[in-house]
Amino acid sequence: MPELPEVETVRDGLARLVLGARVRDVEVFRDYSVRRHDGGARSFADQLRGRTLVAAARRGKFLWLPLGDGAALLAHLGMSGQLLVRDGSDPWVHPHLRVRVHLEHAPSGGTALDFVDQRTFGHLAVVDLVPTPEGAPGGLGTDEPAVPAPVAHIGRDLLDPVLARGGPGRAAVVDAVRRRRTGVKRALLDQTLVSGVGNIYADEALWRARLHYARATDTMRAADVHRLLDAAEDVMREALAVGGTSFDTLYVNVNGESGYFSRGLAVYGREGEPCPRCGTPIRREPFMNRSAYTCPRCQRRPSAAHTRW
Repeated sequence: MPELPEVETVRDGLARLVLGARVRDVEVFRDYSVRRHDGGARSFADQLRGRTLVAAARRGKFLWLPLGDGAALLAHLGMSGQLLVRDGSDPWVHPHLRVRVHLEHAPSGGTALDFVDQRTFGHLAVVDLVPTPEGAPGGLGTDEPAVPAPVAHIGRDLLDPVLARGGPGRAAVVDAVRRRRTGVKRALLDQTLVSGVGNIYADEALWRARLHYARATDTMRAADVHRLLDAAEDVMREALAVGGTSFDTLYVNVNGESGYFSRGLAVYGREGEPCPRCGTPIRREPFMNRSAYTCPRCQRRPSAAHTRW
């Protein structure tokens, strides 16, 4: 599943290639891909046609393209969704094309924004924007103090200037994590606390911070939580610099290219391989119907009094 750096790579590509473009027409090839849009496929197309894409914003794994009048085209990529800027006159059509937004006046010269989704967990919708409670910009890529209504309950992410290292919102998140009675990896994956962190980057951040995934958040010092959030921000910025993490052809950027951060992972997916820091074999354990990868030496399991599941 695309995580924050992968989605940010897509947002950045959209910001460079389609801002200022006008929607000439819309084709919906699979109604299920616009299932979250009130009114169905015909309403989705009608509400987009003739509108201009004025920004490309993101909070966590949600992308939106504001339309300039209190509404936005909202996208969630799900497990395999792709947004590809293409030449709409090209006769080749992707076998998993679900929605095509025909464009004119795009700065890149592209004439179509294609939503491709093999596993069909992603979705598009035209939604209303609502004000942010603190009056800060809704997410990275926009100055507008508004966020799509379906995203309002999602926490900010660690690349958002409000929450990034030194940002005005970081201390409040540290306090919120320490008030929870849960394991630290569960807290890191809680999208209402900090959005955009998925299983891969959670394991990488915990390894960097030398914390075990079952460490109880209510027993952690503020300094420990700050160190973990710093580590999570660092690992995602490093992944972003190389286009994200791709294990197959399902995640690509707007030009159809894969990311390369998988080559730099320290623990995720490396069961039995030596820890890059101490040489101890990496361990994989079941976690929330997924896996947790740790170094048994660098990330010692906490005592029972300091463990939460």
